Amino acid sequence: MAYRSGGPKVLVIVLAGGEGKRLMPLTADRAKPAVPFGGIYRLIDFALSNVVNSGYLKIVVLTQYKSHSLDRHVTKTWRMSTMLGNYVAPIPAQQRIDKSWYTGSADAIFQSLNTIDDEKPDIVVVVGADHVYRMDFSQMVEQHVESGAGVTVAAIRQPIDMADQFGVIEVGAEDHTRITAFLEKPTDPQGLPDSPGEILASMGNYVFDAQTLIEAVTEDSTREGSKHDMGGDIVPALVDAGGAYTYDFKKNVIPGGTERDMGYWRDVGTMDSYFDAHMDLVSIHPIFNLYNYDWPIYTSHGPYPPAKFVHGHHGRFGEALNSAVSPGVVISGARVSGSVVSPDVKVHSYTEIDSSVILDGVQIGRHCRIQRAVIDKNVVIPEGTSIGYDREHDVARGFSVTESGITVVGKGQLVVP
Repeated sequence: MAYRSGGPKVLVIVLAGGEGKRLMPLTADRAKPAVPFGGIYRLIDFALSNVVNSGYLKIVVLTQYKSHSLDRHVTKTWRMSTMLGNYVAPIPAQQRIDKSWYTGSADAIFQSLNTIDDEKPDIVVVVGADHVYRMDFSQMVEQHVESGAGVTVAAIRQPIDMADQFGVIEVGAEDHTRITAFLEKPTDPQGLPDSPGEILASMGNYVFDAQTLIEAVTEDSTREGSKHDMGGDIVPALVDAGGAYTYDFKKNVIPGGTERDMGYWRDVGTMDSYFDAHMDLVSIHPIFNLYNYDWPIYTSHGPYPPAKFVHGHHGRFGEALNSAVSPGVVISGARVSGSVVSPDVKVHSYTEIDSSVILDGVQIGRHCRIQRAVIDKNVVIPEGTSIGYDREHDVARGFSVTESGITVVGKGQLVVP
């Protein structure tokens, strides 16, 4: 927990307005930060848990697209003590400036400058709402204050051959914290001075002096040709002005963290990365450990009873191996392996599920086979159905199938055997 006495006054802005087109069909009916993850969580729970565990309890969540389930989750789950003046406040696009929606992440902050004016913080922490990781932001704020930076950008080391997937930060040869260039998905980047085979990729998390942020987004609002994006426009402008520094995520130390999961960060922006991040949870020694009670991930998963594994037809036993099984699940005479099963799922006899992600309320009949699949909420899978075994058959039934072979069944989608 961050040490607060005498420290700077901090406001957190969570950017939660993106459409999440690459996560379709999971985002057909919900905002990307509201997408379920890890059985009982929503993606936004990771960002909110990080800032709360860091000791920052004044938080606004800027929403836009398909925000109902996101607003409902934040409102019902994230309640702070009003006695202490703390809050988590979801704020929709307000059209305070004109009648347009947010045109980018910087424009979202510009149109919500009243939240900064009301709170009058010294520091504004700006974070994304759709990454899976643990981070103590107080350590980043401490470096920011000591450096005298206008903005500090959180960065994670990635192999240089992945540079074209990220915003890439170049740093000085002598001062490895000062940003000399910010490049959007470059094809020929320079390696780090201390590690030529790696680059620093932006994590989409920033610490600003409040006045610096206000001036930057205000100036950007009238800049011709700007896309009004934090990473694409605001940070490069501050780099040119000489006031941008980087924070190496590799240095961040989390209470209860292990060597295996230290520095873990996943951008779950595609179906493949969403699926892979789930598989990280269910390995024998998880790459991302949900069982760190010193830095908990907070959420609310409803009034469900414990998971239940029961006898099935003709003496079969319900079992789940190398899997994460949520409250309210009943596995009756079926076998689940290497999978994440969300609340209120029912799996009936003789069914086998392997390496899959099953979201809330799914009903799976007898004699089904499911592998390498993501099944969204409230899908009913009839007896004898196979999913993930025949790509052409899956596509013909209206399922989405990624290039790597992950089959996705949309929320409430009609399934035929």
